[in-house]
Amino acid sequence: MKILIATGIYPPSVGGPATYSKILNDELPKRGIEAVVLSFDEVRHLPKVVSHILYFAKIFTKGHDCDIIYAQDPVSVGLPAFLAAAVLRKKFFLKVVGDYAWEQGVQRFGVDESLDDFVKTPKREFTLPVRFLRSVESFVARQADRVVVPSKYLRGIVAYWGVPRENISVIYNAFEKVPPVSNGERSKVQLLGKTIVSAGRLVPWKGFLPLVETMVELTKKFPDLKLCIIGEGPERATIERRIKQLELGRNVYLVGKVSHATLFEYIRQAAVFALNTGYEGFSHQLLEVMHIGIPVVTTNVGGNPEIIENGRNGLLVDYNDKRALAGAIERMLRDDDFAAACVSEGRMTAARFAKEKMVDEFIKVIK
Repeated sequence: MKILIATGIYPPSVGGPATYSKILNDELPKRGIEAVVLSFDEVRHLPKVVSHILYFAKIFTKGHDCDIIYAQDPVSVGLPAFLAAAVLRKKFFLKVVGDYAWEQGVQRFGVDESLDDFVKTPKREFTLPVRFLRSVESFVARQADRVVVPSKYLRGIVAYWGVPRENISVIYNAFEKVPPVSNGERSKVQLLGKTIVSAGRLVPWKGFLPLVETMVELTKKFPDLKLCIIGEGPERATIERRIKQLELGRNVYLVGKVSHATLFEYIRQAAVFALNTGYEGFSHQLLEVMHIGIPVVTTNVGGNPEIIENGRNGLLVDYNDKRALAGAIERMLRDDDFAAACVSEGRMTAARFAKEKMVDEFIKVIK
């Protein structure tokens, strides 16, 4: 058997699809399945329409002698991959890790609904670009012989697109174990005192503004407490203004984009990792934090409750509930025994998401 993995990004590019595609490319041949990777990075420098046409041509060329074409998103990669698979009469598999139409709608087209409400709202109530993206992703998913999702939550989202549940396989993502710290990375990061670390793209649904606002109350109880937010995105200027308005310049820092190794060193030095997210299909980052051994406070949305068992290996709160978020962080900071118990359970949780298990489950599906 031979499989063509069509992915939007691939190492050295960083991100979930890149990591996932690299794991499959490395592990499938060990199990007797030949793998070929075609990354959209090869054509990304071209104008949009031209890049998608050329990407289709590349899939068509490389897909001739493959048994399965496996796309890693339903739009940019998924549409040309499906068209090539249809022309070649090959099996078409699709990986869905989020709702692309909703994400673009929130960032660019004025969508303010949560994802759960978005998928239930008729397309006609949105602008033309959002309707188009919703139509593309749902069409491509319905054509797939099998849709793979990394959480039960996302299975429910994809089912709203019109895909029968029996055609959707839940295979939890694995994560690459965090490498030991190097002296060079340690020297780049020197956190003084107790620090909350949060990380992610600075977009509205990641909830960084309310997290910043919790520091008003937290610094009354812990005057030297710091919050480091790692990442870049369109919300940065808004967050900077809010920090200035609240006079939190000595307590809240926007670190910007850093390497994975530097991010891990920030996490290693944190007292708490906080993720106030309104949407999370399946978070590799939570697994990485638990593997490193830092107590987690996050939201009970999306796939998070499939990783975090509230009060056992971390704490879950409602999205943007600033009082609950501050209370959970305070508990982790004050109760050392509880935080240590969460860390111990968290490490055991992370150990269950091994790449060997993920690959074996994927092979069962494709066979």
